[in-house]
Amino acid sequence: MAGSRRTVPFREIIPGLRHLGRAFWPQIRQQRAMIGLSLLVLLFSIAVRVLEPWPLKLMFDWIIMPQAPTAGSDTTTALEAPGFLAGPGVLLGSMVVALIILTVLRAVSEYYSRVGMAVAATRIVTDVRARLFRHLQQLSLRYHHQAKSGDLVTRFTYDVERLRDTAVTALLPLAANLITMTTMIGIMLWFDWQLALIPVAVLPLFYLTSARTSRAVQQVVREQRRRDGALAAATAEVIGAIKYVQALSLGSLQEKVFARQNRKSLKHGAKAQRLAAGLETKVDIILVVAKGLVLWRGVYLVVTGAITPGTLILFITYLQFMFRPMRQVVKYLTRIARATASGERILEVLDTPLDIRDRPGAVEAGPIKGRIRFDHVCFSYGQRQPVLSDIEFAIEPGQRVALVGASGAGKSTLLALMLRLYDTDSGRILLDGRDIRDYRVDSLRRQFSIVLQDSVLFAVSIGDNIAYGDLEANSAAVERAARLANAHDFIMQLPDGYNTVIGERGATLSGGQLQRIAIARAVIRNAPVMLLDEPTRGLDNINRAEVVRALQRCSAGKTAVLVTHDLLASRGFDRILVIRDRHIEASGSHEELMRHNGFYRKSYLEQYDEQTEQAGAYPALQRLASR
Repeated sequence: MAGSRRTVPFREIIPGLRHLGRAFWPQIRQQRAMIGLSLLVLLFSIAVRVLEPWPLKLMFDWIIMPQAPTAGSDTTTALEAPGFLAGPGVLLGSMVVALIILTVLRAVSEYYSRVGMAVAATRIVTDVRARLFRHLQQLSLRYHHQAKSGDLVTRFTYDVERLRDTAVTALLPLAANLITMTTMIGIMLWFDWQLALIPVAVLPLFYLTSARTSRAVQQVVREQRRRDGALAAATAEVIGAIKYVQALSLGSLQEKVFARQNRKSLKHGAKAQRLAAGLETKVDIILVVAKGLVLWRGVYLVVTGAITPGTLILFITYLQFMFRPMRQVVKYLTRIARATASGERILEVLDTPLDIRDRPGAVEAGPIKGRIRFDHVCFSYGQRQPVLSDIEFAIEPGQRVALVGASGAGKSTLLALMLRLYDTDSGRILLDGRDIRDYRVDSLRRQFSIVLQDSVLFAVSIGDNIAYGDLEANSAAVERAARLANAHDFIMQLPDGYNTVIGERGATLSGGQLQRIAIARAVIRNAPVMLLDEPTRGLDNINRAEVVRALQRCSAGKTAVLVTHDLLASRGFDRILVIRDRHIEASGSHEELMRHNGFYRKSYLEQYDEQTEQAGAYPALQRLASR
């Protein structure tokens, strides 16, 4: 985990960035032309910045003080000399114009370099985000059941954006300042190596000070990112369960949990800022000392005639150019540290291997007849105790089979295994006589229509939600599917009919309406196998009857597998499988199980006594049972 990783020292920042560069090289390579052009413009702006103080130097050396004054000498300057407009005046004007041109060129080139890098970084981040989103969708349910959705959203949004922001506001300025500093030190060494040794001697002290703070910043930033992920996960959990939070009056409790997480995040954020401010203060002190030493030594050299006044001005100006960004180095390092931590969090997801993937040579599934066979299947959720053990059964094309048993017996897991949301630990699942792992995953899943107990609708129109079953379906097909699902009438009573935009997860619909739209989505898919996972759970008798009638029509002629606790609903199926203690305990029709399986008979009688059944409390279910 990020919180337990070794702290990256200052000297490893560049290798760390190089690691991120290798990881995201496919995205970077696509923008190499834009990056290369931006770097060329950056180098040009650096050259202009190095030249920028030279007009000032020449003004001092050639115009203001053409020769250093000595005791008793004439102190008249070139500005006071006769014929100024014909000689020095033209030179002064030229220097002023040159200074303006160089400043404008530097500003313009820096602007285009920054814009170019921003465009390239935005494109790279867009591709990285798309890659992350695609990988998240391909990760199996094993991963998603362990991961926290809020933390994943934070990685997907904030951490990815941090990479883009760092490239523009930290990496580019840091690289420019390092190149500028190196060039300026070289020029100062060329003019007077003794005077240049003063700023050169300061660099190791600056490095040691920055290195110590950088290590602490890296550690704090990583912990802060982990805390931010936990805070986002806690927030997403509360928002996702807001109905229950409000109904159970858990608001104050959740506020305390949130406040505790928030304080931890604030603590680490404040510590990072404190470290950054402390380093800036230390750098200020070092730079003032260095500047004072340069002035003390430089004035002496000017007075003795060793260097010109213009050269001293050049040194001071270069020191300003060099050391002004040094105050910001900690800011750059902090941003790079955050980007490195964010990049590691992104790579943690991208480096998670896909345990559900196409085998080499996998083929397209379909059209299939719908024959399903479980061949000695065993499965566990990473626990020592298996959920399913040695499951063996077959379903013929067009046959309707119900899976019944206690909660946690593994009924829904069987459906998930058919869809390859998980892979079996051992054994095989065959579809039309072929191992489902030999089919391409997407083509395999297209062979199934699904209705879940907690069917999810998206925050788009009802028509679009139905059409998600078949993205090529037209409006007429959508309406036909809705009619088959007993959904058309209530849809037309909504304000905008099929164009009515529903709330997130279908929050604006009743449970029965939501299920019928989900059934319509399954109908329009028109797959040869229909998987029904507790489709009537939690519905009242009227809505249950509507849903059952819809399922009765929609599953006609298809292989259908129903997971249910409602044993009356399972009566009309061709075969019922009783799952108990991780095994299939019994198989047969309702009448056979009532005669020969004590567990099934007891469970059925506990749910429905004879008087309730004769009273017709569930007429629609009885019609389905007598089909």
